[in-house]
Amino acid sequence: MANIVANTVWQFATASSVKFGRGCRMQLAEQLAIGRWTRPLVVTDTTVGALPAVQELIEALRSRASHLTLFDACVAEPTVDVAGQACEAGRAAQADCVIGIGGGSNLDVAKIAATVVKHGGKPSDFFGFDQIPGPVLPMFALPTTAGTGSEVSHSAVLTDTRQSIKVSSLSRWLRPTGAFVDPALTDSCPPTVTAHSGVDALVHAIEAYTNRDFSEMVDVDPQARAYEGSYPLTRLLAAEAIRLVGRSLVTAYQQPTSRTARDDMAFAAMLAGMAFSNSGVGMVHALEYPIGALTHCGHGEGNGLLLPHVMRYNLPVRIREFCDIALWLGADVAGLSQRQTAERAIEKIEELLRLVGIRTRLRELGMSRESISELAAKSFTIRRLMDVNPQTPRLSDLEDILHSAF
Repeated sequence: MANIVANTVWQFATASSVKFGRGCRMQLAEQLAIGRWTRPLVVTDTTVGALPAVQELIEALRSRASHLTLFDACVAEPTVDVAGQACEAGRAAQADCVIGIGGGSNLDVAKIAATVVKHGGKPSDFFGFDQIPGPVLPMFALPTTAGTGSEVSHSAVLTDTRQSIKVSSLSRWLRPTGAFVDPALTDSCPPTVTAHSGVDALVHAIEAYTNRDFSEMVDVDPQARAYEGSYPLTRLLAAEAIRLVGRSLVTAYQQPTSRTARDDMAFAAMLAGMAFSNSGVGMVHALEYPIGALTHCGHGEGNGLLLPHVMRYNLPVRIREFCDIALWLGADVAGLSQRQTAERAIEKIEELLRLVGIRTRLRELGMSRESISELAAKSFTIRRLMDVNPQTPRLSDLEDILHSAF
């Protein structure tokens, strides 16, 4: 009976509340008043904090809060130390809620601050899966990029500079109390940020769509796994995200003032976040974590660079799914065999990456070929991602993939 249940039951979770649409950010002040939260910690960075739309929001929040604390020292690919500083700011202010405004880096730091201020300790106490003992402070997420999906996910990623690897905290308690997805907050994104974040959303959606099926996860204890594997609802969300990225990423990159493209990308990132935070991300992310920590490349760019190479590795067991992706990305597949159509999906992705300026070789990131073995070994230990990948790789497979991408 246990195997039957494991084979047939999946579960889905996301942020407790999701608001989407232009202007929805201004509803947050009212929600604070309803919840009687009066001492918010706002986590952001100086660039985002200077945006007129964000300044307008912060003033509205101040009007409803007796004491608002602004922590604006976040950085891209934040370190454990930066997260620790945000935690100290929240503790000193006796914050009763946390508001993250910015890209995924800012939102992830906000999640860690909400955790540490509530439970004490330090960020590293909560690394890994299911290490948070209970609810964190109420946390509200307002993304200013269209990519990470952190506004609806259960994960927070930091960079451990001592070990030169990215580390994650994953817990149901990290899903935000409220996600306010206002595409207007993405209008000011420069082209490079638009490209990197949009490609990140695409990788999330593709990995969520093609990962191991939930029915194949029976060899992983349900109480010990961070992800469910792919299942019908997450595939539905991922499919729409892939379509939207294929339709609008290049436009958002080349025509930044296109509201239609910005709205599509904000929606795609949110859907992909809902999908991957249940189904999981796979080998692309596992490989990028140590590479990103070493080279300091943008997370989305690192993922995008690796995606075609990982897809070629996974292709033999995901031909049907790759055929779907080819069609959703608008590939011309007339007269092609099923195998050729699947390969066309990879070619279409490579074409998209070129159009938005993603670097295509690891050496262009400043990586040396001599570091491949060490990086592959670090990736190999991230079992929560390797075990959900369509094929479970050997260490030598990872090294081959990195050599092909070098």
